[in-house]
Amino acid sequence: MSYTTDEKLEIIRLVESSHLGVQRTLNHLGVARATFYRWYERFQARGVAGLNNHYRGPARSWNRLPEQIRSKLIEVALELPELSPRELAVRFTHVHDYYVSESTVYRLLKSHDLITSPAFVVIKASNEFKDKTTGVNQLWQTDFTYFKVMGWGWFYLSTVLDDYSRYIIAWRLCTTMQASEVTKTARDGTTGFAMSGCTH
Repeated sequence: MSYTTDEKLEIIRLVESSHLGVQRTLNHLGVARATFYRWYERFQARGVAGLNNHYRGPARSWNRLPEQIRSKLIEVALELPELSPRELAVRFTHVHDYYVSESTVYRLLKSHDLITSPAFVVIKASNEFKDKTTGVNQLWQTDFTYFKVMGWGWFYLSTVLDDYSRYIIAWRLCTTMQASEVTKTARDGTTGFAMSGCTH
């Protein structure tokens, strides 16, 4: 099938942000690895213009979820309203062995008026900060890294990093990605506790 420029760009963004890895994500999307890398090479060389088609094929929604999956996603969202679109996407992929992206979950929940967390905004990061740090403790960065431990489930590593020294000020191993965990990790950094673990 022929993909539009917007569809190619969305597939590239999905692969870049997917927690499943390139090959597994492409398998779920039904896109050949060689095709994807041809698009990606053109995108890196020419930007969005490199993804333009010389012709359009028949209109088709490549990422339309089957109705059964859509219904199941809504059911899970209603059961677990505290989950963000990102958390719901990770959980659904893990539990039901069916890959869904964060953006797809967000659009589906929004269409059913089930969004309880702010919409995420995708922006292109600069190569470096405009106002660079010149010493320690001028700027801290926070991040979540999530991974699966076989036989145990998903865990989330919350970290606070000093921008200047690149030293990890504090970290917590958590079972959720809630904002409160970031607050606790940052508080650990201010009180001098470099390592901790979340209990639930």
